[in-house]
Amino acid sequence: MASKTVKVGSTVGLHARPASIISDAAAEYDEDIFLNLVGEDEDEETDASSSLMIMALGAEHGDEVTVTSENAEAVEAIAALIEKNLDEA
Repeated sequence: MASKTVKVGSTVGLHARPASIISDAAAEYDEDIFLNLVGEDEDEETDASSSLMIMALGAEHGDEVTVTSENAEAVEAIAALIEKNLDEA
């Protein structure tokens, strides 16, 4: 299992627009991709292909999020999106 921890780059956190961009990208992969807000319950994994679940994380700008999947390429791609300021996309 591959994982990477990154900081949320979007200035207002993972709200509707960033969540939608991330979930659309995650849905392109066959493997499951999970997000976890660092400091929260480690057993509470969020499905990265669900924009509603991403918004429910409550991740704000600067919070750390861990991306996990069997697909290392998917982890890198989703982590890179989380690090970007998707409000400017």
